[in-house]
Amino acid sequence: MNFSKICISAATKSSFNRNSTLKIDASVLDTILQKCQNLKHLNQVHCQMIVSGLINHTFAASRLLKFSTDSQFVPLDYSRWILGQIQTPNGFIWNTLMRAYLQSSPRSTIVLYKSMLEKNVDPDNHTYPILVQASSIRLSELEGREIHNHVLKMGFDLDAYVQNTLIHMYAVCGSLNDARKLFNESLALDLVTWNSILAAYVRIGDVEEARSIFYQMPNRNTIASNSMISLLGSVGCVSEARKLFDEMPQKDMVSWSALISSYKQNDMLEEAWALFVQMHAKGIMVDEVVIVTVLSACEGLSATKEGQLIHGLTIKNGVESYVNLQNALIDMYSSCGDIFAARRIFDAIQNIDQISWNSMIFGYLKSGSIEDAQRLFDSMPVKDIVSWSTMISGYAQHNQFSETLSLFHEMQLNGIRPDETTLVSVISACTHLAALDQGKWVHAYIQKNGLKINVILGTTLIDMYMKFGCVESALEVFDGVEEKGVSTWNALIGGLAMNGLVKDSLEKFSLMKRCGVVPNEITFVGVLGACRHAGLVDEGCQHFDSMVQIHNIKPNVKHYGCMVDLLGRAGLLKEAEDLIQSMPMLPDIATWGALLGACGKYGDTEMGERVGRRLIELQPDHDGFHVLLSNMYASKGKWNDVIEIRGMMKQHGVVKIPGCSLIEANGVVHEFLAGDKAHPRIKEIDRMLEEMAKRLKMEGYAPETNVVALDIDEEEKESTLYRHSEKLAIAFGLISTNPPAPIRIMKNLRICGDCHMAAKAISRVYGREIVVRDRHRFHHFKDGSCSCMDYW
Repeated sequence: MNFSKICISAATKSSFNRNSTLKIDASVLDTILQKCQNLKHLNQVHCQMIVSGLINHTFAASRLLKFSTDSQFVPLDYSRWILGQIQTPNGFIWNTLMRAYLQSSPRSTIVLYKSMLEKNVDPDNHTYPILVQASSIRLSELEGREIHNHVLKMGFDLDAYVQNTLIHMYAVCGSLNDARKLFNESLALDLVTWNSILAAYVRIGDVEEARSIFYQMPNRNTIASNSMISLLGSVGCVSEARKLFDEMPQKDMVSWSALISSYKQNDMLEEAWALFVQMHAKGIMVDEVVIVTVLSACEGLSATKEGQLIHGLTIKNGVESYVNLQNALIDMYSSCGDIFAARRIFDAIQNIDQISWNSMIFGYLKSGSIEDAQRLFDSMPVKDIVSWSTMISGYAQHNQFSETLSLFHEMQLNGIRPDETTLVSVISACTHLAALDQGKWVHAYIQKNGLKINVILGTTLIDMYMKFGCVESALEVFDGVEEKGVSTWNALIGGLAMNGLVKDSLEKFSLMKRCGVVPNEITFVGVLGACRHAGLVDEGCQHFDSMVQIHNIKPNVKHYGCMVDLLGRAGLLKEAEDLIQSMPMLPDIATWGALLGACGKYGDTEMGERVGRRLIELQPDHDGFHVLLSNMYASKGKWNDVIEIRGMMKQHGVVKIPGCSLIEANGVVHEFLAGDKAHPRIKEIDRMLEEMAKRLKMEGYAPETNVVALDIDEEEKESTLYRHSEKLAIAFGLISTNPPAPIRIMKNLRICGDCHMAAKAISRVYGREIVVRDRHRFHHFKDGSCSCMDYW
């Protein structure tokens, strides 16, 4: 017997026919409907009801429509068609269909309400909560107010259910004053009303008002307490959240989860883990959300063993297959260094989502497996902005800056719009590669596309321009950043100091304090750096003291290193050595190196030898200390000592890092090593070097051959000096760039005295501005002088 005949038989037995006008057996109709397994079955029942006239029975029609809206296999349009077949649908029938449309199409709910009014069907106290909820979902305050006016007109404003939905609607739409007004005017405050207004204040994070409402509640249920725990945790009041948790007479899984999340949000990871252990010991059922939170805590603690226990629990509870949980396991294992376990989880996921791919790529990058991350990235079926940003940031963080820019260009070709995180990585790569033109292009892209320059992006741009010597551009970016964080000020103060604008740097520091921005440790590194670049000993000492006495910042090894360098550059070598001896921590290599450099500058061979040999003992593989000590001996003509140091370098396998200079021309970055002869335009460069030598000698320039730490004749020394990397880069800049564009060079080592003197002369003879950034600071050469005032 087919389904249609079963329906007809059942209808006949229950006397469902055209003459049935008295009583309808609901259980029989429900039995018929429950036999419907698909839309075809339902349609057969519907047709039988039309043929028999049963569709005109309001009760029978309402049962049909209710079954239709509750069945997943029935489209809402079909249910709406059923409504059209009913001659006199009552308010219950209209409410049933409006409720069905609420989540999938809240706008249709409002349309149905208008049709309901047009057909002169009176709404009831169940109608308006549905409509108000539709306005809440759509965040349509105007629509909600119109519904509120209908509520007042129809006299349902005293209904508690209607009032509660209105309070919720005004709250989610941001009109908290209207929500509170309704709450205050309510004549019958039930528990739902209290919870509604409490939820409104919790949602906006108003702790004081939420506290006031919570402690006024005549009956505080578990839902209200859970809301307060979550709010208190989100604003850092964890102790208060714990006290409230302990005082709760009844706790559910959400209560435990809320407090665990509070601990996690406030980096109290050990407490989060301990509470989870307690929760599990009490036999409280844990869900996916709790486990993901605890796994995140294990990730932060690098607690592999605990994470493995959680993994076992997920298998025991049967929730291991949840993709969100599997993604959290990938993150946990990756952060704990077990990338192979992370990959096993990834390979076991049946329905891999985008987060799974991105999490695994991030895991590979975090573990340093760049090639594995690239292979996985290339195999992704779909790449979103997070995928591209993760891979680009990964390249930048692992100093693969060329790959960073290459992948960014590929991203552009694929039509993916970069976000702020991506652009920060790209700008950083441009900075490291001396690719100013590309950095400017990224800045222009940001402006053209109307992207907001936030604190991080603004700071990165300022840092880039400062490190290219483009001070004016950096200042323009700084002025355009609306919200300036301490990092933004630090980039400006340190950048100005590095570019020799010491007075401006210290003035910006004063302005920073006047603006109410509290300086931090990094700020004072920049301030003390400004003082050392200009030899401001007294002012540097004052700032060092104020850091401790006024700002309560404990000096670290970098601050002491700046002070040692400041004193050493000023020739106060004994004071610098005494400061090192008084440091509350062990001096680092850089601090001793600063003193050694000062000894070389002022010819204190005795102290220099003592410091240099100590440094070589501390770090025998460091080439810089060997070279500094060797140069010091060479400047005094102590060639036997030079040979001894060179022998020690050979013995320890120490290789002197060659001088390297980068220069960008027409968007391409060119690299020159000391003595380089491999550049495609080397013949042109050599001719320019010869021309430079002739013109400079005519201007009275004489090479400082004493800086060459080799026992060779003067002619060879001069030849060696002329092939220093920065001179090669300058020669290339003269033949490949046009004035008035400055010749911008980045050098990996400190510029030598001869190159510094030559660059000043070249800037005057050729009328070109030359900007050289060495490992310590900027040198802006113009018209025969340098911004450092020969103090570097």
